Amino acid sequence: MPGYHAAIVRPDQSVTYCGTVDEDHVAEARAIADLAHTPRFTADHPSHPGSLFVVREDGDLDWYQPTDATPAKVHAPEPFLRTNTGDTEALQRGAARGTVWISGAIRLGNGVIGGAMDTPGNPPRVVHHTTESPAGGKYLESVGSYLIRVASEPQLIYCPVTDRVGQFGPLNQSGRALRNDGSRRTNREGRVCIQIEVLGYAKSPWTNGWDPAKKPGWQKILAACRSWGVPDTWPAGPPAKYPGVDKARSRSVWQSKGGHFSHGDVPGNDHKDPGAISTVKVLYKKTAPADPKPTPAKPKVSVSHLAAAARADVPAADGHTTYKTEVKVVENALVAEGLLAAKYADGSFGSKTVTAYAAWQRSKAGGSYTGKDADGIPGLTSLKRLAARHSFTAVA
Repeated sequence: MPGYHAAIVRPDQSVTYCGTVDEDHVAEARAIADLAHTPRFTADHPSHPGSLFVVREDGDLDWYQPTDATPAKVHAPEPFLRTNTGDTEALQRGAARGTVWISGAIRLGNGVIGGAMDTPGNPPRVVHHTTESPAGGKYLESVGSYLIRVASEPQLIYCPVTDRVGQFGPLNQSGRALRNDGSRRTNREGRVCIQIEVLGYAKSPWTNGWDPAKKPGWQKILAACRSWGVPDTWPAGPPAKYPGVDKARSRSVWQSKGGHFSHGDVPGNDHKDPGAISTVKVLYKKTAPADPKPTPAKPKVSVSHLAAAARADVPAADGHTTYKTEVKVVENALVAEGLLAAKYADGSFGSKTVTAYAAWQRSKAGGSYTGKDADGIPGLTSLKRLAARHSFTAVA
């Protein structure tokens, strides 16, 4: 019966060797992971038949490799300036370029993945993938470990549940998550080709029920992509529904247009992820808060003008007005206090208005005046009390 080497890969990429196990043990591990609602799932090594990974919610990755197989090797990185993982600030932005390392992203692996771009004169682009795995927990670390072990790292991995961002390598270098299109190296197309693996399934678009306005991690990803000049467009159209009809995968569009592409848009590839994600949500933009509506200036009412109006309007013919605008402000306030009928709020400080204002002066809110102090001719103190209740300013 074939045997397997068993190991555990930790989130920091350290490996604990657990010895050898038999085929029954591996079959049992696969069966447990395949149970509904179990917090594990299995993934085969794409280029080493028989090599099995069990991806766990706690961030660890179980690795089973046949004892008689050629040992699987993690990719040998191509030589270029290696990232100093302790010098994030210096590498945060390249000269006259965009963001290289996203602030706050979880660093996965040794920071070295692909290499320089083949066609840096071509437009910049982003490619969207899904991991075909659950989200939440620490799947970001365990799926990240799997991608490293099979040499299929993108630059970024994102969890839409926790809003955590992981980064495998610098954004100005190529990822490893695409197949070549013949001799054309799709991973190295354009000024940048930023690939994002999102935890989730193509059949259930991860943007469903997801609000980018509440996801600062995703907003950082978008800001980094935009810093390289990636336009907010989908040159090949929106990602297709999965399952569904395969897209055309136009070489001319892929090579000549910048913007956002689904994995299902890239020539030379046969995957159809990420499914019908919302292009609007994916390209979320913060809108500047609307300028607050200016608070209307409070109208000013002069107590001397009111007194002059009362002296002039009362003996004059009905409807005579002197300081109509200011008088009407006061009359509307008296109407609101229930002291004047609305039909008399006409801007004329006539006898009805004098009687109503006298009632205001006698009221507790108006000052509890009596006798000649409650004669219906406004004074500054009683007018200020009325103004405080009805949004105007009393002046001398």
